[in-house]
Amino acid sequence: MKITDVRLDVVSVPRHTGFVCQHGIVRLDTDEGIEGVGEMSDFSHLPKYSIDVEDLRATLRAQLVGRDPFDLVSLHRELAELFPETMYYYEKGTFIRCGVDLALYDLAGKALGVNVGALLGGRLRDKLKVCYPIFRSRTLEEVDANLDVVRKRFAQGFDAFRLYAGVNPDADEAFLDGVRSEFGHRVTIKSLDYSHLLDWKSALRVTKRLLPYGVQLVESPAFRNDFEGLRHFRMAVDLPVSEHVWSFRQLHEMLRGDCVDVLNIALVFIGGFEAARKAAAAAEVAGKGVLIGTTQELSLGTAAQAIFGASLPNLTSISDPTGPELYVDDIAVEPVRYESGYLHVPDAAKPGIGVELDPAKVERLRSGGFAWGAQRLAQLQDRTSGG
Repeated sequence: MKITDVRLDVVSVPRHTGFVCQHGIVRLDTDEGIEGVGEMSDFSHLPKYSIDVEDLRATLRAQLVGRDPFDLVSLHRELAELFPETMYYYEKGTFIRCGVDLALYDLAGKALGVNVGALLGGRLRDKLKVCYPIFRSRTLEEVDANLDVVRKRFAQGFDAFRLYAGVNPDADEAFLDGVRSEFGHRVTIKSLDYSHLLDWKSALRVTKRLLPYGVQLVESPAFRNDFEGLRHFRMAVDLPVSEHVWSFRQLHEMLRGDCVDVLNIALVFIGGFEAARKAAAAAEVAGKGVLIGTTQELSLGTAAQAIFGASLPNLTSISDPTGPELYVDDIAVEPVRYESGYLHVPDAAKPGIGVELDPAKVERLRSGGFAWGAQRLAQLQDRTSGG
């Protein structure tokens, strides 16, 4: 089997909040008529980058056309050289590599007639407990709107929530107090996510203030790549500490410094299945837990996250992939399924990733490319929230 073409479409999908996110849909054609699909999820996390879609497509075609899609080791090595990691922060290279990686695995699974989960060694679970994100309240006036989000999503079955915190501790406490007063123990606050906005001492002060509200763990409670500060925070608080993984060098520094308890691994931030499996294995060897992170993927990327999470023996915490619930539309014939606060893993009998693209939806949502103007940048407000 040989890859004969690379197709790349950009879709713009609004969220319920009105914010519009762009995703790259990768399709690999082959001489046997089998197509592999992948997702470069939510480039809104990278507002300072503008990507020329046709240039990227030409680059990928030059690298992939004529290649055997099962030659995964060589292909991943070459893609890592073409789109290298930045060592200390996620950037567009890992998003691009993730989309291609997912398409290669999807293609391999379809060619073999098996679900990608079989290529990862099978699954240990059929569903993942997930949480719904609550974005930052910058003022006390915004708290009521976030409490309304909890009410709505709780009615839909979500009983765990992740709070982006740290900008306004008064608002954070008012929100948590409102949740506890109204829902009691029926709702779990999975984490306080500081998203590297605070130095570790400031994050520690806010965390101690909010501890009485029963949060399960703390995420990113130090400036980016302040590994010493991350470790100081971990030693000072009686809660598990989690951090995202976006490069192997950064992963090495966190494990060497014993900075975290739980590694937050998202396929898009590390570069796809291949890299994520290595990161999870390193965490397991070091005795660390894993949770599945998110950049708010559509159903294709979310299904891939679910398949990956289902294979991990050290998945120890509530995970984050609830992207399809944030959007008003999707590109899948059948979106991924959520039930009672769980993300269901695609049917093991479905080959590949198990998500079929709806061509009409792709065409309807297709946009001109990855581009951000002044209005787009203003819309971002504070993308360091990770949401």
